[in-house]
Amino acid sequence: QVQLVESGGGLVQVGGSLRLSCAASGRTFSLYAMGWFRQAPGKEREIVAGIRWNGGSTYYADSVKGRFTISRDNGKNTVYLQMNSLNSEDTAVYYCAATRDGGYISITSREYNYWGRGTQVTVSS
Repeated sequence: QVQLVESGGGLVQVGGSLRLSCAASGRTFSLYAMGWFRQAPGKEREIVAGIRWNGGSTYYADSVKGRFTISRDNGKNTVYLQMNSLNSEDTAVYYCAATRDGGYISITSREYNYWGRGTQVTVSS
């Protein structure tokens, strides 16, 4: 069982940056692939970025490539999402998720086994 707690969301102006963190409980964190998803009002939940268990491979949605960076520190049981050059379309609730298949980065939410409660990111113009 893994519990995930996101932090770092907030209100930021267009062009600004935020760094989200996701702290995981449990000794098996390093075995899980991790993903960041987001959901804006009235929209489907979508993958933002993913990272394999050892950080050796990452995935980014086209909409965030070159602006967002996912990373993890298995010693701290934490995964991060550095978000730069934010725009209004990035406004959403951001969720951290874990999948037991650590060697594969799934872009489908149903393949993730554990979820955090989310953190709100609001980008204002």
